[in-house]
Amino acid sequence: MTESYATVNGIKICYETKGSGYPVILVHGFGVKKEDWIAQFGPLSERFKVIRFDNRGAGKSDRPKIIYTMEIFADDIKGLMDYLKIKKAHIIGWSLGGMIVQNFVLKHPEYANKVVLINTNYGTPDEQGPNVYKKMRLDELEKLKKDPVKAFWDGAITSYHRDFRKKMEADTKKKFYDLWSVEDLIREKTINPSTPEDIEAQANALITHRTYERLEEIKQETLLITSSHDRVCPKSVMVEMHEKIPNSTLHVIDKAGHSSPRSRAPEVNNIIINFLKATQEQILEISE
Repeated sequence: MTESYATVNGIKICYETKGSGYPVILVHGFGVKKEDWIAQFGPLSERFKVIRFDNRGAGKSDRPKIIYTMEIFADDIKGLMDYLKIKKAHIIGWSLGGMIVQNFVLKHPEYANKVVLINTNYGTPDEQGPNVYKKMRLDELEKLKKDPVKAFWDGAITSYHRDFRKKMEADTKKKFYDLWSVEDLIREKTINPSTPEDIEAQANALITHRTYERLEEIKQETLLITSSHDRVCPKSVMVEMHEKIPNSTLHVIDKAGHSSPRSRAPEVNNIIINFLKATQEQILEISE
């Protein structure tokens, strides 16, 4: 498994692929990078060809000094798929990634097979919401410079259920589910972190995210995964999304926060795999 670069819409996008079979694309969240999928990249690649990439303004991808929009992020996914000669794929987005995926599916529906939206929303009524997210990430960046360990634990309050935080605090070296440790997560946060300029650019994209009135246009089979104690993207919002998206299924991860894909990795991964594998099995039958 090695990182590669694709020239997409005038910039370079850093991506990784793992596994074989039907393509699955992972889209990460606000102020983070492709490694945020540490608990999904390996397990999903046992059944699918999984592609994770750094959004523009994140990780090792280019960070152009322009105003980002959801349309630009959506076009980057299309551009990456064109570069990789992928005509259609399952698309999975978490948090901001889930917002980007909504916009991608609405603009380029022919590129999306099944859709998975994790701990996300359909937008906020005004700029107050994006400003809250922006301030949260900017504060985290300042703390990260001074004390990465403290920055992690301060962020953990909104990311993890208190019961799971106790388990993490008890042993920071423990490999949860043989996938990640607290020390892994802290170390990863210090590598190629976002800059204040990156956060500003991504926050501008959040302002352009308004999909509520168009959710009924999403015709793809869609899986919504929400968490009972998510303070960032509340469960109530995803219940509304489930009611609006015609062909959708909703799963609630109990006693979990915004980072449920990590804290409840086996459960989340099984839900995703079970949702996606029917398509893979159908394709295999046809090819045989």
